[in-house]
Amino acid sequence: MMGKDILVVDDEIGIRELLSEILMDEGYDVTLADGAGQARLVRERMRPDLVLLDIWMPDTDGITLLREWDSNGSLTMPVVMMSGHGTIDTAVEAMRIGAVGFLEKPISLRKLLDGVTAGLQHPLPKKSPAAARPVAPVPMEVDLPGPESGVDADDAIECLSVPLNLPLREARDLFERRYFEWLIAQTEGNMTRAAEQAGVERTHLYRKLKQLGVNVGKKPLQEE
Repeated sequence: MMGKDILVVDDEIGIRELLSEILMDEGYDVTLADGAGQARLVRERMRPDLVLLDIWMPDTDGITLLREWDSNGSLTMPVVMMSGHGTIDTAVEAMRIGAVGFLEKPISLRKLLDGVTAGLQHPLPKKSPAAARPVAPVPMEVDLPGPESGVDADDAIECLSVPLNLPLREARDLFERRYFEWLIAQTEGNMTRAAEQAGVERTHLYRKLKQLGVNVGKKPLQEE
């Protein structure tokens, strides 16, 4: 992807410089912004081929900036969100507004390059602010079990894809249901391991599974 312009927006100088070095080594042209203010100025004078946008920034958060670009017709380039505190709600909201991907910090080299490649393959057409957005399933990398689980992350991402033409609540519920179904399968129905990997209390996990209609094996779920 030689000659592609990527805008990196992050208030942490170390992250900006690291991402810039990696992307430039891969042949991309990189512009850096330390926050929403600089990102707005860059967007006024050019349209990047891709934006890597941090969510938590001190001046204006990334979700607000993404919504601003969408409302004023400036969201004519794919945007991949970044966050060290990713949640399902935040990811779903970003995708609903128009982001094409979500990378959770710390971002590995493979995830960064895969995310950039995938983002560049999903360009947004020029549109008026009122125009409808094309709907397509988009993979989200949010709160998945870590490398120690031995699970193939690529398989997980594919199975957790959620269509974006749903209301926020339905999209979130669908994502959570798929996530827990996948997690139960990976742990072979071991609720203790599933709760540990999900980072929730065992009792809360049972209640969540009941709420989402996720069953383990042939027996109905029961709290222990």
